[in-house]
Amino acid sequence: MKKGFTIIESLVAVSILVVAVVGAMSAVQTGLSSYIYSKDQIIAFYLAQEGFEQIRNLRDENRLASRDWLYGVAQNSNDPCYFGEACIVDPVNTPAPTRCSGVGSCPYLRQDVATGFFGHDSSWSVTQFRREITLSSINADEIAVTVTVSWTKGIINRQFKARENLLNW
Repeated sequence: MKKGFTIIESLVAVSILVVAVVGAMSAVQTGLSSYIYSKDQIIAFYLAQEGFEQIRNLRDENRLASRDWLYGVAQNSNDPCYFGEACIVDPVNTPAPTRCSGVGSCPYLRQDVATGFFGHDSSWSVTQFRREITLSSINADEIAVTVTVSWTKGIINRQFKARENLLNW
């Protein structure tokens, strides 16, 4: 009697090995995709938080200068962040907000490779992120600030949206 493996036994063994390797590779690929998505979502969270801080800073500066709390932001319909209009704030280049041409049309953020700062400086590298700030009036002394950070990964559009109320104090 001959000792050894038959062709069928060999094929079964190879098939089991292939399934094990493909399964492991699939798990690694899923883990990497989740890591990349999580990293982008964390960046979007911090970009949104920075948007709130920029609007809050403008409110505080107005207060210190004894101006209306929404002066230069959303005091009248000519202001860049007037209610319902999309705007950006780029404190690196200018302390004043800038109106976007429409909701969903704000420019891509750029990043300074040396410092890691995000902004709209044309000498910085373009990122995949866009940040849009919109304000809505709740009453004379309260507004809702909504910051939407959007980005595209492959063919999938992603979005992180956060809202915070800001008071006139």
